[in-house]
Amino acid sequence: MNAGAVNGAIPSPNIWDFPEIYEIENRAVDPDRIIEAAIGELVVESRTGLLGAPAGWGRVLDVGCGNGFHLPRLAELAEHVIGVEPRASLCAAARHRVRHLSNVTIRQGVAQQIPLPNAAVDVAHARWAYFFGPGAEPGLAELARVVRSGGLAVVLDHDSTRSELGRWFADGLAVDGLADLRRARADGTYERFWVRNGFSRRELDVRWVFENAEDLAAVLRIEFPHETVQRALAEIGDRLEIEAAVNLWFRRY
Repeated sequence: MNAGAVNGAIPSPNIWDFPEIYEIENRAVDPDRIIEAAIGELVVESRTGLLGAPAGWGRVLDVGCGNGFHLPRLAELAEHVIGVEPRASLCAAARHRVRHLSNVTIRQGVAQQIPLPNAAVDVAHARWAYFFGPGAEPGLAELARVVRSGGLAVVLDHDSTRSELGRWFADGLAVDGLADLRRARADGTYERFWVRNGFSRRELDVRWVFENAEDLAAVLRIEFPHETVQRALAEIGDRLEIEAAVNLWFRRY
């Protein structure tokens, strides 16, 4: 085990090491709910003409649910929500968050071995949980196993080719020495990976909006190397809003 994480889990230093600051980040991302609206449109499209399809989002899987930030909102949209998270402390935090919600279940597990039976969910939802693209094939195979026929998987990731956040993201990869990953995102390898695995993309432009400059700086520090943070803060100045670009990858089964 890795500090209470299921074997096979890939560490996520931002939320694993700084859950309180990551909570601030979650509150800042997409206050206009553009991401939710886009996923909702895909859900409706998947339901159209499908006999026996449940109302709303049906049964939803949240892969890499972390401390459960998105679970209460998903519970409003879905018949039942299952959050899967590899780290024990985050599972505990997620259970505490949803303790009053009867239609939410939390299970400890990893994306490459989801603790659910075949064809168990209508929608699989993953935010920032398939960061590396190539290498995530076992996790994508599990999505294909647990999503029922006619169901939908959505995977959200940062677009490093657009927006100021994307520019810092690409810059951070270079500073961190992740040259191969930076090149894969720049030369189309990353996009070809998703297309090869049956996914299509919608490009979304969203905002990150913070309550104060201290929160903004703290979030940047858990996401990017020091040099990138300094450049980003110089660009931002007194602003409390950041431009961000999101890739919404989706597949119907």
